[in-house]
Amino acid sequence: MKLLYILTPLAPLCGAIAAGFFGRKLGRVNSHRATIAGVGIAFLFSLIALFANLSGDGAVFDETIYTWMISGGITFEVGFLVDRLTVVMMTVVTSVSLMVHIYTIGYMHDDPGYQRFFSYISLFTFAMLMLVMANNFMQLFFGWEAVGLVSYLLIGFWYKKPTAIFANLKAFLVNRVGDFGFLLGIAAVLMYTGTLNYSETFAAAPALVGQTMEIFPGAAWSVLTVTCICLFIGAMGKSAQIPLHVWLPDSMEGPTPISALIHAATMVTAGIFMVARMSPLFELSETALSFVLIIGSLTALLMGLIGIVQNDIKRVVAYSTLSQLGYMTVALGASAYSAAIFHLMTHAFFKALLFLAAGSVIMGMHHEQDIRKMGGLKKYMPVTYWTSLIGSLALIGFPGFSGFFSKDAIIEAVHGSHITGSGFAYICVLLGVFITAFYSFRLFFLVFHGKERFDEHTREHLHESPRVVTVPLILLAIPSVILGAFTIGPMLFGSYFGGAIQVAENHDVLAELGQHYHGAFNFVFHGFKTPALYLALSGTLLAGYIYLYNPGIAEWCYRKFGFIHKLLDNKYGFDDFNQKVFAGGSLRLADKLWSVGDVKLIDGVMVNGTANSIGLFAQVVRTLQSGYLYHYAFAMIIGLLAMLSIFIFTT
Repeated sequence: MKLLYILTPLAPLCGAIAAGFFGRKLGRVNSHRATIAGVGIAFLFSLIALFANLSGDGAVFDETIYTWMISGGITFEVGFLVDRLTVVMMTVVTSVSLMVHIYTIGYMHDDPGYQRFFSYISLFTFAMLMLVMANNFMQLFFGWEAVGLVSYLLIGFWYKKPTAIFANLKAFLVNRVGDFGFLLGIAAVLMYTGTLNYSETFAAAPALVGQTMEIFPGAAWSVLTVTCICLFIGAMGKSAQIPLHVWLPDSMEGPTPISALIHAATMVTAGIFMVARMSPLFELSETALSFVLIIGSLTALLMGLIGIVQNDIKRVVAYSTLSQLGYMTVALGASAYSAAIFHLMTHAFFKALLFLAAGSVIMGMHHEQDIRKMGGLKKYMPVTYWTSLIGSLALIGFPGFSGFFSKDAIIEAVHGSHITGSGFAYICVLLGVFITAFYSFRLFFLVFHGKERFDEHTREHLHESPRVVTVPLILLAIPSVILGAFTIGPMLFGSYFGGAIQVAENHDVLAELGQHYHGAFNFVFHGFKTPALYLALSGTLLAGYIYLYNPGIAEWCYRKFGFIHKLLDNKYGFDDFNQKVFAGGSLRLADKLWSVGDVKLIDGVMVNGTANSIGLFAQVVRTLQSGYLYHYAFAMIIGLLAMLSIFIFTT
């Protein structure tokens, strides 16, 4: 199995190298063949690893592959930890990536950067696999930064487009803020445990309970709380949690396939996975769990509200990603790590489906993305319509669909949690159900139903996308429907994860829920007794009534509550604050440092001032060099008298 685990990330890396360095010689067809083959091999190997673990033949693999460096007694290694948590992530990443690779053949068919794009998305898959398979913090950080780098390249793929360059720079800088906290957390782990290896760190963690550090003199801070919060700040950047969420909606400037890959299975899930992997640390700090819970609940609610006022088809789906990431984070804060990973898994498929379906609509509409200029597409794009409906139903948690099982499990877990902030979080996630249903079906009805709001030229050329686009949609629709029902039992209420996830007994809300779990059918039946189902139904019906039968209500609300619309459309002012305070403040500070520090101090005093001082000194000294002998004799006599005077008066 060791060789198989090594080849799993190397296969997409080889494909990326082939398309990136030899793409011109290989041509378009061979470039996508090489990258698809690489990701396909990784997917096949991931399935083998998954079934080996499920059958009991695959014991936990935790070995060093390569020792990179030993410095000061600290070992920096490349190593793999493959357990049941890892194989779930490997399978999700490679399966969604494979669908995106196939879809890209149709979507990017006419793009001049065809080979380069395939190289980037294959490299993205390699980076994510290295992250999830790591058995130490150094490799985790390598994968962490690698996905950040490739996302920068992909968001700014159309580098001649100013908005794309702005978006990728924004993503890069915001993630550096989170990564700074993440690096501090890793440093704290190393400082207090003396190791970067996961298993050694987790073994040493209980001894840190009660230990404190002084960040500020006289104030004692829990070592574990500070460490966990610093690690979570890294997750806030990668998984786009308030206030480090601002980069994710702008990532829509990249091509649609990469939107699906970033939002569904790679970069944004890295933070969720990392916190779940670090459960042995987080379980020892209830303060850190409360912090995670509050941040997640605010993200789930507030980002969903913004989705209501978006008119760009991809941005509506993007804000749904932000909201769903909030749900996963809430589950982490409630110690329901299994529920977070379960929702991560189901969400990956239906969110990839929704993004790729949005891309299919954009192709059919000749790259029009404003949903106000669509309508009535059902009869023109039937496959896209039905797969979009499946994705939307899964997203809102319609009973029986995958999203229902994972989202309701999170809501029930939060409801049963006793961690500080769980009551507030429960209200947020319940409201989020109504909001999710409303903006999801607002999008669906405006795009596929109602009157046609596009021109005659678009109507004449409007047709279903080619099979290379629709086949991935159909393949993603299948797990969006059935995956939750088949996996909820073992993943949430069984012992599937084993020791991969550790939960303190007093935090184990899923164990309490498991006592009342009697199968997927009964879980669906129980859903009819909870408010979540009726909130989702209300949001769907309200969206249908407003946008299909009485659009005047939306116009009236806009006139009556324009200030709320403006607040939401302005994204609560986060972007303005960042641009005016952080970016603008940095520019003003830089300008001040330039004018005062560089121009006046360095140039004026140190460089030019030194030169001027030497010039002035030279002018004074030059007057002493007159060339007359009696001047020099006089100076010698004065100097001799001065020396005699010093000698006489000091002795």
